Amino acid sequence: MTLFARPILTNGATHPAQQFRMLVRDLARGAEGVTQGDDLKVTQRSTPGSGITVSDGSAVIKGRVNTFQGHYAEANIGAQNVDIAATSASPRSDMVILRIEDPEYEGTLNPAVDQVAYFQVISNVSSSATAIPDGRTGIPLARIDIPASTSTITDAYIKDLRAVANPRRDRNLNIASPSGISTELSGTSGTFANFTTAPGWSIAVPDWATTAKVTIIVAQIRYSTAAFFGGIRATFGTSLTVQPVNLDDNQTGIRRGTVALADNLTIPAAYRATTQTLRIQAAGYNPNPGKVSVDASTTLIADLEFFEAPR
Repeated sequence: MTLFARPILTNGATHPAQQFRMLVRDLARGAEGVTQGDDLKVTQRSTPGSGITVSDGSAVIKGRVNTFQGHYAEANIGAQNVDIAATSASPRSDMVILRIEDPEYEGTLNPAVDQVAYFQVISNVSSSATAIPDGRTGIPLARIDIPASTSTITDAYIKDLRAVANPRRDRNLNIASPSGISTELSGTSGTFANFTTAPGWSIAVPDWATTAKVTIIVAQIRYSTAAFFGGIRATFGTSLTVQPVNLDDNQTGIRRGTVALADNLTIPAAYRATTQTLRIQAAGYNPNPGKVSVDASTTLIADLEFFEAPR
């Protein structure tokens, strides 16, 4: 047989399980992993003890025994405890995985009565292992690096190995121009200040965002009076700063130049599902006799792209 004889959801037809697994594969775009960044996270138990807790969530898992085995969709409704054996006189690393043992391809479990999806502990893996060390069907969730003579597992021993199957991303491209000339920033103290007439942008942070790539372009910035030496940066919210770059202009009179800066930001949990303000700032460094500003001839561009990762 080359084609499945009846497409999924053909009225009056029946379909083999493999056909549904291939549908999951197609919908997952061939990827595997947890569905969202906080799914199936491994942590210490509420009272640390001889095991860990896997949080609720869902995942897609690639079948590894057969090329056209397809993908499995699985969910954990509610947290589940998993036991971890104590170590003896030597340290040990164990891997916690979400295992699928489908008897159509491996093992002897009976799906009518047996649990073919379960959390499994692979004991004594390499202390640097990040992938399942053999060909079994499953996805890694965490590695537990346990010191010698230890029976209580804490978060300090847990290395998160989850990957998001199809991580979300969201791009914000913001463009503005001041209505007139801003405050001319100068001085030598290195203290950053806002261009007062350059608008800040109100940015909605997705509730799943963990990182952001930020690119700022100011075209064209305005220099005046003497040579200017200083820096330009951007702030996002009250705690994040786009790394500053130098403004080093050795001319006099009114002149212009274009500057770009960029950074990778880690999004704090408190920022998610909130609106934060992005503002461009400048400062003068020592020695600096000049001034810098933006005006109606300046275009301000802020490009933010949010990304999802395990959290």
